Amino acid sequence: MKKSLSSPNSIDELMQRAESMAGLTLGQLADYHEIEMPNDLKRHKGWVGQLIELELGALAGSKPEQDFVHLGIELKTIPVSRRGKVLETTYVTVAPLTNIQGLTWENSVVCHKLQRVLWIPVQGDREIPLSERQIGSPILWQPSLEERELLRQDWEEIMELIAMGQVDKVTARHGEVLQLRPKAANSQVVTDSIGRDGQLTQTNPRGFYLKTQFTQRILSQLL
Repeated sequence: MKKSLSSPNSIDELMQRAESMAGLTLGQLADYHEIEMPNDLKRHKGWVGQLIELELGALAGSKPEQDFVHLGIELKTIPVSRRGKVLETTYVTVAPLTNIQGLTWENSVVCHKLQRVLWIPVQGDREIPLSERQIGSPILWQPSLEERELLRQDWEEIMELIAMGQVDKVTARHGEVLQLRPKAANSQVVTDSIGRDGQLTQTNPRGFYLKTQFTQRILSQLL
């Protein structure tokens, strides 16, 4: 495998790299980096994102900070259909289920990561072989005041339920633009969370995700 490219020094340099990648297939990019392609994404869910990170020189990996922290930009690949329809929700970060006293929207990882996002659309139709799926044009997005307010409201409502020991009552239907969902390889994985009596209990890890209608709106506005 080729080494990842150095991280870009400016937003212009990052955008140039992202734009020069547009139109390539995943197979072409994998060949360039001498990476073996999986047959499908069933057991390699994060593979596309990792390939794009490698090409663009992202630094964060799984750390709770932006992928290009020195530029204040988070990188998100997003699968879309041939017609530009967003095909799945977008993972943002693991949700904190303990030690949340005093945590505010402004100092949350969700707020920090979504301050500015570089979206890379990638064809995600299942009938297109993985190697033939094309990378789309990059979109650099900053939430508007209205979008920021919607995110904040959803985050605060969800975190209030977590603080009250009601995490198991939060479903994917909660939230207008942001949702909370289990985030683990299987249901046997558990972590500490706040129980109804304020004592620690065990539950499945959760993650914050952006709903598809929200990301669809972002892409439709900017494409």
